[in-house]
Amino acid sequence: MKSATLTLLLAGSTLAVKDTKWPQGSIWNKEEEIANGIKHKFPAANELSLMPSADLPKAYTWCDKDGVNYCTRSRNQHIPQYCGSCWAHGSVSALGDRIKIARGAKGIDIDLSVQHILNCGGVGSCHGGSVIGPYQWLKGVSEQGAGISYETSNPYLACSSEGTEGLCPHGDWSCTDINVARTCSTFVANGGKCVAIKQYPNASIADYGQISGQDSMQKEIFKNGPIACGIDAGPILNYTSGIATMAGENVDHVISVVGWGNDATYGQYWIVRNSWGEYWGEMGYIRVKFGSLHVEDQCAWATLQDYTAPERNNQVHCYEGGSNCD
Repeated sequence: MKSATLTLLLAGSTLAVKDTKWPQGSIWNKEEEIANGIKHKFPAANELSLMPSADLPKAYTWCDKDGVNYCTRSRNQHIPQYCGSCWAHGSVSALGDRIKIARGAKGIDIDLSVQHILNCGGVGSCHGGSVIGPYQWLKGVSEQGAGISYETSNPYLACSSEGTEGLCPHGDWSCTDINVARTCSTFVANGGKCVAIKQYPNASIADYGQISGQDSMQKEIFKNGPIACGIDAGPILNYTSGIATMAGENVDHVISVVGWGNDATYGQYWIVRNSWGEYWGEMGYIRVKFGSLHVEDQCAWATLQDYTAPERNNQVHCYEGGSNCD
């Protein structure tokens, strides 16, 4: 990718920051998608397409809707070592928000497992994936009566089977039961062992699809919740704060869009949650002016089917060592 100049609008001033290069391969091209069985899914016209655009508010965010925060936590895809799994983080974050919305922001937040997708999805790795791929995989899993594991039984380790960074060559990242959900009873010296949790807390989806364009994105977010979208990451590597306004070159990264705002001087902008940690940007977020950085090119959404939660009375209660759920 060519070096770009980042233009930020901050407190009425324009700042210029030169970016460094962003690693290629984070998002698959069409040939790679076809080779990996990714199918594009654009639903037919529905009630959202009939919603008058004039009914949309000038500003709307699920992170502060009527004084309530429906957004789940920010994540960092680059620890404990570098991993280009943005494609999984963006979709997982948006789906986690939709679970929180369905729960009315009550109860402890549910964190979904990105590592489960890396181990079992077959739709990407630490070297790239697609915007729609995670939801395509999860829909297939959901149709089999399963779902995506929770973070507490499959924490993010930033590894996939081809990985050579850090701890990755020393682990097994295949899609076995123990790499879907697990626990370890005690130290091996004391007779402990790690076992698979076969009846694990999980979330499933009923449907998914793709959208593009400002109007469709706003309507989907307004009606149903945050979405995963592509973005040009190169120009924002050194972003610190403000409204990003550069055109960008191409989609090479995936983020989640939680809403939009309106600036009196510069107009409307997307409120974007990234997966580079809260040290980056505005506590892990960036504001992107409508029409900038290719945010409106490729987006994906999913609707919930079910999820494990106390109020749903659907947890399988496992022992500390997991022996009764192995």
